[in-house]
Amino acid sequence: MSFDLARIGAGLPVAETIDQLPALLARTNRAVIQAPPGTGKTTLVPPALANHTQGKILVTAPRRVAVRAAARRLAHLDGSELGDRVGFSVRGEHHPGSLVEFMTPGVLLRRLMSDPELSGIRAVAVDEVHERQLDSDLVLGMLLELSELRDDLAVVAMSATVDAEKFSGLMDAPVLETAAVTYPLSTQYAPHPGRAAGTREFYDHLAQLAQGHADSVLVFVPGVHEIEQVRARIPDALPLHGSLSSADQDRALAPSDTPRIIVATSIAESSLTVPGVRVVIDSGLSRVPRRDAARRMTGLVTVSAAQSTADQRAGRAGREGPGTVIRAYSHSDYQHFSPHITPEIATSDLTQAALTLAVWGTPRGVGLPLADAPPSPAFDAAEDVLRTIGAIAADGTATGLGRRLAALPVDPRLGRALLTAGPASAEVVAVLADAPRGDISAQLRTLRGQRPFDREVARLRRLTSGGSGVTDPGIITALAFPDQVARRVGSDYLLASGTRAYLPPDSALQGAEWLAIAEVTRAAGSSREGRAGATIRAAARLSEQQARDIVGLTEEVTATVEGGRVRGRKLSRLGAITVSSTPVALPPEKAAEALAATVSERGLEMFHFSDKAQHLRDRLEFLHEQRGAPWPDPGHADPAMWLMPELTAVANGAQLSKVDMYPALQRLLPWPEAGRLDELAPTHFLAPSGHRHRISYDTHRPVVRVKLQECFGLAASPEYSGVRLLFHLLSPAGRPLAVTDDLASFWSGPYSQVRAEMRGRYPKHPWPEDPWTAPATARVKKRKD
Repeated sequence: MSFDLARIGAGLPVAETIDQLPALLARTNRAVIQAPPGTGKTTLVPPALANHTQGKILVTAPRRVAVRAAARRLAHLDGSELGDRVGFSVRGEHHPGSLVEFMTPGVLLRRLMSDPELSGIRAVAVDEVHERQLDSDLVLGMLLELSELRDDLAVVAMSATVDAEKFSGLMDAPVLETAAVTYPLSTQYAPHPGRAAGTREFYDHLAQLAQGHADSVLVFVPGVHEIEQVRARIPDALPLHGSLSSADQDRALAPSDTPRIIVATSIAESSLTVPGVRVVIDSGLSRVPRRDAARRMTGLVTVSAAQSTADQRAGRAGREGPGTVIRAYSHSDYQHFSPHITPEIATSDLTQAALTLAVWGTPRGVGLPLADAPPSPAFDAAEDVLRTIGAIAADGTATGLGRRLAALPVDPRLGRALLTAGPASAEVVAVLADAPRGDISAQLRTLRGQRPFDREVARLRRLTSGGSGVTDPGIITALAFPDQVARRVGSDYLLASGTRAYLPPDSALQGAEWLAIAEVTRAAGSSREGRAGATIRAAARLSEQQARDIVGLTEEVTATVEGGRVRGRKLSRLGAITVSSTPVALPPEKAAEALAATVSERGLEMFHFSDKAQHLRDRLEFLHEQRGAPWPDPGHADPAMWLMPELTAVANGAQLSKVDMYPALQRLLPWPEAGRLDELAPTHFLAPSGHRHRISYDTHRPVVRVKLQECFGLAASPEYSGVRLLFHLLSPAGRPLAVTDDLASFWSGPYSQVRAEMRGRYPKHPWPEDPWTAPATARVKKRKD
């Protein structure tokens, strides 16, 4: 039985254009639907697709609360029971529908892993593609590839903003556009100086702006913590965010006869309708993932919202009648916001995405129609993690373990911990998978007995068997994130990855010698966080022996130079954490090898370079920069290949300061190219006066200091390896007069001014009006008899 589109779409703007959908799908079985928030696309397009295809369709929405709300609304309008014709699937909750099933993109990704053909599905609609969430981008790319194999599968992308043309080009699909029915909207600006820093005073300011209105008010803040700050001033305000129970979310979304204040995260921007709202208070802030490439960590950071986001928030006030948006920032701030949301694929940790693509058969996304390609550095880091846990092979293809991990509803690292420790670890993995914070052991005790948590734990237990039976939160966290095992060093913690992290002083974990860290971020915050490099957000206590067992102890012998002599030390390490350091005697050959490793780490500055040696080093670095291979960069050449005679001498007792680096550098010269060294980077410049002047390369370009009179008649600056010689022209007393690499321009222009100023000061030296024909000289003028 088909859906009654007239009844479901009554009063929805999309109802006026939905009858065009079948004709648009007739060409490529693809379409882009662009309709602003509140026009009803999420409600009406799914049943229209089901009617058109005469089969079951899937719809993705970015957030669980939006999935539940959309399914319940459509079932209500259809007059059917939830789970009958209309259903939904989110993590831990499944109500299949026979015709329409809403779900998060993550759920659909796992379904694609287990059923790549989507058997029995006739159409998929990907909603809110403009939000550029990573899972939505991946789902759309995979569906487009699948539709090439299944010409009976319709693919629809739905967007609330005007970037629909981007997806139209990606999909080779027409756009069905529905205009928004908007009411007059008054925009006010109420900036506060504490907004950039996210001070408590700023959130007090938001609370004040939200009170005293005759209509319901929707306040947008970046996260749960900020919701609670605002609600501390307005106790009866309702929260709305993804971590709430279904019942608490329904309280905020249910119609009300009395005005209310709802404080929400970005969850209410486009995929949900909050009834009765006529006033929007916008903080102008968003919480988004950002990856720290240097430390290989990703965290949520608070940034200014995009202009498109601010516009969507404002539109919430004008859905049901004339409304007001009060922006807690200035109009100038708004103009400096980024026009569009930054795609998550460009800023997020890509470990899960890399595994998904490998299992799908498109490692690194090569050949997959993605809206934006993933950045190579982030993908390299993700593949390193996956290879470490055995999820992908050297060529990037998925292993058997990788396929098992991809089927689990958790991050691959958590999946590995779950499979290793077995069902007993399910409680801890459930905590780690859903916003861990503070002391994980304490958080676990708080969550036990809560129905959603217990249901998720039961589900995870059903997914695995066997394992070690470990239940300790520290061990399980360390199994998932071995590179985030950390030891207290002074007032901070040093991670096995090499990052230093700061533990907030109010943490219950204060004083712990060892930690297994679940979440460490570089979220914008205090200068104290900046000095430490990162902040520990969630962790569990760990013993040193447990850390050793999980991370693995490595030993190496290093050589250090103390007092000009080589000293050996044996280091025991857990990653970058030094557990012990013991003095050891080194045989000369071992000392030389260890010293070579030290040179590679510390660089050549530990050596003393004579003037002759330094000059040769500068020339080699210049040639390396200008000509590349085979000319070497001494600072990055393998010491074992060119420094071993000198290192061996030091290992046998020679003073480091006595080492002559000139012969060592000569060994670096490439043959036969070395025969052109004096041509490509000569040591001296022969001036027209007949005098030779040393050329310096310490600024990585050839420079010569020469008296101006010695260059008379020289029209062009010589070039060495494509770089013109830079002249520091000096007075007869050796003081600088001019710097140029274009002598022709100097003689024709600035020289006349120099001549006017200098000829009276140095009357014994020639200052001819015509420097082109005057003889070059280093002498004074001849005396006239």
